Amino acid sequence: MAHNLLQGKRGIIFGALNDQSIAWKTAQAVYAQGGRFVLTNAPLAMRMGAINELAAATESVVIPADATSIEELTALVQQAEQHLGGKLDFVLHSIGMSTNIRKGKPYGDLNYDWFMKTLDVSALSFHKIMHVLEAQDAMAEWGSVVALSYIAAQRVFPDYTDMAQAKAVLESIGRSYGYRLGKQKKVRVNTISQSPTMTTAGTGIDGFDVMFNYADKMSPLGNAPAEACADYIVSLFSDHTRYVTMQNLMHDGGFSFTGISEEVIQMLHTQAQQA
Repeated sequence: MAHNLLQGKRGIIFGALNDQSIAWKTAQAVYAQGGRFVLTNAPLAMRMGAINELAAATESVVIPADATSIEELTALVQQAEQHLGGKLDFVLHSIGMSTNIRKGKPYGDLNYDWFMKTLDVSALSFHKIMHVLEAQDAMAEWGSVVALSYIAAQRVFPDYTDMAQAKAVLESIGRSYGYRLGKQKKVRVNTISQSPTMTTAGTGIDGFDVMFNYADKMSPLGNAPAEACADYIVSLFSDHTRYVTMQNLMHDGGFSFTGISEEVIQMLHTQAQQA
């Protein structure tokens, strides 16, 4: 990848928890390409992670914020602009949480209060962030906003339960707000449908190892790792993708367009012989 793709660009990265997270890898990749940023996460997540180590390594600051709170997001954006010295060129939304998944609730027996919290944290927060960015006129022209999604927004993955609905809402918000911000200031908004990735959030899903291995066997390029996703996000933050907006971009090694693979056929054939 070319050097200094993001030289002089400023932004906010939501969701870095530890060195397994895509947001963490993205912060490292953005920093390597010359970008500067503010890191943020919910106070509870910050206590669980090691975000201050990342801040020290990337010459950034950490500003805690609950992404479901308009008041806290407003303060975050104001402080980020002050610290970085100008309007924002990029924002990464890497936020997802389901208490139903964490507590092992099956899809037919969801706790609906938890379901609403899933939607608020994992999807409506994306709308709230862009609402605050718009209200504060915080984005520079030709800026870029990116959120992380998953193919369960379109297809059934039983153990993904209410997060599937959250990702579907997230992608719809990306299209609607992409139109709005595009008309206003040429800001583009995209979501990335990433391969199953060995992050803290991902591995908390029952059967995740099976999902991961199946996707890896189905994808002609194999599962896209977190580092590759970070590089893809850098490209979407850069000026090389100025006319890409309102898209849900599949970053999954070809999984989304593969009907069946030779590896899966061989696996099923072997199982049949052993039966």
